[in-house]
Amino acid sequence: MKMKKFKTKKLVLAAMFLSIGFVLPLLTGQIKEIGDTLLPMHIPVMLCGLICGEKYGFAIGIILPFLRSVVFGMPPIYPNAVWMAIELATYGFVIGLMYSKMNFKNTKGVYISLISAMLIGRIAWGISKAILLGVGGKAFTISMFLIGGFADAVLGIILQLILIPFIMAILNKRISKE
Repeated sequence: MKMKKFKTKKLVLAAMFLSIGFVLPLLTGQIKEIGDTLLPMHIPVMLCGLICGEKYGFAIGIILPFLRSVVFGMPPIYPNAVWMAIELATYGFVIGLMYSKMNFKNTKGVYISLISAMLIGRIAWGISKAILLGVGGKAFTISMFLIGGFADAVLGIILQLILIPFIMAILNKRISKE
């Protein structure tokens, strides 16, 4: 009975993170450039991976871009939603896996997991974008990867590095009091 309750709790939390990821980009006004800078779908996917685990983080990362594409038309389903799904699924999976393997569930563990996921997720994004653009006969150079993956996203990266450990610290304090 306890295991079923635990799975139900994770499922409900994952659905909440999906909902947040679905709505959060609306705060950017569906303006692609602002969304590309603030990365509003990344935060709920990473939190899902940290709190619910790598399987849920992966699933929410895959589903979110396609669901938003079907409902709002943003991101465009091909190729954008495809490479975003690969990127977000990688974030959710890596951060959840790394954090679950940590011997310490504190801010240090969150940062190690977060930074690892950010780097591996960006690499997955770059590879998938290069392949998808290559299929369409377009080039995706290393300089395009560095600009799109890091320089253009610096505000979103900073936001993630501040907000995600802050939220996890609050949750960990609350859990330790119970």
